[in-house]
Formats: sequence, C-alpha cells, structure tokens
Amino acid sequence: MPMSKPFSQACENNKTPILQILKSAFAKCTHVLEIGSGTGQHAVFFASQLPHLIWQTSDQPGYHEGIHAWINEFPSVNLRPPISLTVGETAWPSLPCDGVFTANTAHIMQKHEAKLMMEEISAHLPEGGVFCQYGPFTRDGEFSSQSNQNFHSQLIDEGYGGYRDISELRQWAKTLTLTTIYNMPANNLMLVWKK
Repeated sequence: MPMSKPFSQACENNKTPILQILKSAFAKCTHVLEIGSGTGQHAVFFASQLPHLIWQTSDQPGYHEGIHAWINEFPSVNLRPPISLTVGETAWPSLPCDGVFTANTAHIMQKHEAKLMMEEISAHLPEGGVFCQYGPFTRDGEFSSQSNQNFHSQLIDEGYGGYRDISELRQWAKTLTLTTIYNMPANNLMLVWKK
C-alpha cells in the first residue's frame, strides 16, 4: 500500500514568496541541487514553475519515500528523483549544478554540519553559480522576533544546532558573496549568494 504523502504547512505557506525570488535568482541556471528536499513539496512546485532548469532533489535516505510520493503525483520532465545526501557523511554529488537551493536546514543541523554545508557549496559551485538559502537566521547576534528566539531555544533543547548568524555563514562560505537579503514571511529570510 503506498504511503500517504508527508505534508508541511510551512512549505505550502512559503512556496509562492520563495518562487518569486528564485525566478530571478535562478534565471540563468540550468541545474539546481536542492539540499534537504524534506517532504518534496517545494521540489514539485518549483520544478513545475521553473521549466528552464533541471531540479535535483536530495536528502537523507529516510525522506526519499515521501519525496518520491510527491514526484509520482506531480511529475515534471525537469524534476529528478532524490539522491542520498547527508552533510558530513556523503561526498558532494558528482553532478553538474550551477545553482543550489536549501530551505530550513541550517538551524536543524549541528554547527559543524552547517559549516561543512557552506564550505562544500562554496567549493563546488562553479564561477557565476547561485546559492539561495531560506530560513530563520540571526543578524549580528540579534533575533528578528521573540518567537524566533523561543524557537531557537526549543531547537537547542531538542538537540538541534539552532539558528546560525549571517556573519558565521559569511566566514564559512569564503568564495561566495552574499548579494541580497530578502525579508520573508514568518520572520524568515532568503539569502542569495553568488560565486
């Protein structure tokens, strides 16, 4: 019996505002690697709306069945099934990508994993490549809202890494330039990096 598709209300809420930025940020990209495809909702929506590029899903193996369920229901010719990618455990995938997208991953990862993710993207994106990073972050150590500070504390209590500061990300992504910071719904940000 096929599994019921995993569902994230947050993905549903933020997919359209994110798409508006990806349309311009990824306008010249041909292959985008999504790190941490999660439920698969973002992938099926963005691939259908960005037909000029290949959208490659990836995540830890435990998420693949759910991602496949979404792709099977909403296939796109430019959407690729998930590859296994666990930061710190698997090698960087040997596939061409001139764009990388990730949403709500850095605050779930431990600090050393978030650092490694930034370093690997920085090392492997080609010249002119674009990295779009969505989620909650701190700026100069400051939280943008009390709810963000509460969520950070909750993440730490549950054993996750918690919010990363934009200054940390900059230090780790040595070859990337943070070109734009967009304010997004629910006190999130979209960071657009270019190499």
